[in-house]
Amino acid sequence: MARLTKRRQADTKAIQHLWAAIEIIRNQKQIANIDRITKYMSRVHGMHPKETTRQLSLAVKDGLVVETLTVGCKGSKAGIEQEGYWLPGDEIDWETETHDWYCFECHLPGEVLICDLCFRVYHSKCLSDEFRLRDSSSHWQCPVCRSIKKKNTSKQEMSTYLRFIVSRMKERAIDLNKKGKDNKHPMYRRLVHTAVDVPTIQEKVNEGKYRSYEEFKADAQLLLHNTVIFYGADSEQADIARMLYKDTCHELDELQLCKNCFYLSNARPDNWFCYPCIPNHELVWAKMKGFGFWPAKVMQKEDNQVDVRFFGHHHQRAWIPSENIQEITVNIHRLHVKRSMGWKKACDELELHQRFLRDGRFWKSKNEDKGEEEAESSISSTSNEQLKVTQEPRAKKGRRNQSVEPKKEFQNSCNDQLGLKDFKEKLEPEPETEAVSSSQEIPTMPQPIEKVSVSTQTKKLSASSPKMLHRSTQTNNDGVCQNMCHDKYTKIFSDFKERFKADHKRETERVVREALEKLRTDMEEEKRQAVNKAVANMQTECDRKTKQVKEKCKEEFLEEVKKLASQHKQLISQTKKKQWCYNCEEEAMYHCCWNTSYCSIKCQQEHWHAEHKRTCRRKR
Repeated sequence: MARLTKRRQADTKAIQHLWAAIEIIRNQKQIANIDRITKYMSRVHGMHPKETTRQLSLAVKDGLVVETLTVGCKGSKAGIEQEGYWLPGDEIDWETETHDWYCFECHLPGEVLICDLCFRVYHSKCLSDEFRLRDSSSHWQCPVCRSIKKKNTSKQEMSTYLRFIVSRMKERAIDLNKKGKDNKHPMYRRLVHTAVDVPTIQEKVNEGKYRSYEEFKADAQLLLHNTVIFYGADSEQADIARMLYKDTCHELDELQLCKNCFYLSNARPDNWFCYPCIPNHELVWAKMKGFGFWPAKVMQKEDNQVDVRFFGHHHQRAWIPSENIQEITVNIHRLHVKRSMGWKKACDELELHQRFLRDGRFWKSKNEDKGEEEAESSISSTSNEQLKVTQEPRAKKGRRNQSVEPKKEFQNSCNDQLGLKDFKEKLEPEPETEAVSSSQEIPTMPQPIEKVSVSTQTKKLSASSPKMLHRSTQTNNDGVCQNMCHDKYTKIFSDFKERFKADHKRETERVVREALEKLRTDMEEEKRQAVNKAVANMQTECDRKTKQVKEKCKEEFLEEVKKLASQHKQLISQTKKKQWCYNCEEEAMYHCCWNTSYCSIKCQQEHWHAEHKRTCRRKR
């Protein structure tokens, strides 16, 4: 029965910050109380004390932080009970934790809807109207479980396609593995319910465990889900995981668009773009902005835009406005194209594609050819056995097994055992003229010996000569039949041999291509490591130089400060030794009394009349 429940409430990044704070405080042999945790969170992460207190209380409710009463043993709070916080233990009762704690769509905690078939949970607001819960008393299935039920194709074919996507994922996952190596963190499983990574996905693909493309896509989304939960939505690891998931969805969309194009564009056999797809793509002349008309295949149409893939060297994709599309049957002279070398190569590729279409020549993968190869192997073994039979010496002359029935039975057995529609016409025996009546005239029992004269015996010998002539003719006909059958099978075997040679050549090229790709990947990895090492060395050298410059500047600064302080002290000393006008504070020249001097008579008179005549101590 579907229900809404609060699995967790605290923010995942705040929880990890709290774990770090508690661990650091505990390592300092101190009690991780609310004051120390608040100060740490404010100083290191800039979190307000009220928010820290709220997140800490939510973490305690979620069971991610353990709250205890601890007695202080030193300092001003020695002997006083105070609340202390600990990290939870590693043990988890996984039997009770059957579902995730965070929404599979937005990766946040809160009140979630639990799926009845899998571990995923969703916020009601994160679901579209199609998947929202209508009746609380009924069972509810998440969008992933509903999509997985749709079976796409056979597992073997699906694994072939998914291997290409996983290889792309591994290239992206190199950066993700470098940036995120904390999946062995002891608290990792406290946040991540179902762990998954790219090697796990690859292993499932190799073992053929995926039932649909949606299930594969769900694992890619789970990888993103776990990354966002553990590293945060704004982290560099989350950005890499989003890009990985986006690329995976794009590859799956391309696969759903055309399986033939997807396979050929990844396998890249010779003339891969020329092989027709099932169903065939519409051929058009497409014109990009700034270029002339170019032959292309139509991949899909949307509103006034057409997604095309151009013939030529790079086979680029582009969305072209429908007004810039012309049918392939349009006369080239009306298009006013510039016939460059690239355009001519594209037209040659188009012509080869059209020839393949006319000849009905389609690309078949190994899985599709497997059944035919088994049939071909049975043909070769059966044909060899039959050829041996034909080359064996026949039975004695004069027996009825030399009649036409054994020949027909032999040919029928050959055809039945070969059993291929493609070679039916080749294997049908050509009509042969046989002297059946002559063979039937051969007596099966010895005739009684008669005594006749010489002339009579001569007549009998002359009469029996046609029968002997017929026997030699029949033997010659049998030899001709054997030769024709041998030539026919030899031709078939030569065709098989050529086909096997072509398959072997393609396989060799594929292996070489994969080896080159692996070498290229290794070289790029070594290049990346060398660049990173050089950058690290350069950064270290820059830091060392910067430190030296800073120390030198600091020394010069302190020296300059000392010099200025000495000059300032001298100026103060000189200033103290002078007399100053009491009225205008200029240097004084005229002394009046014990603490009063003036720079001029004018200042003396002004100050005298203003106030000094009442306080002056000079004897008059």
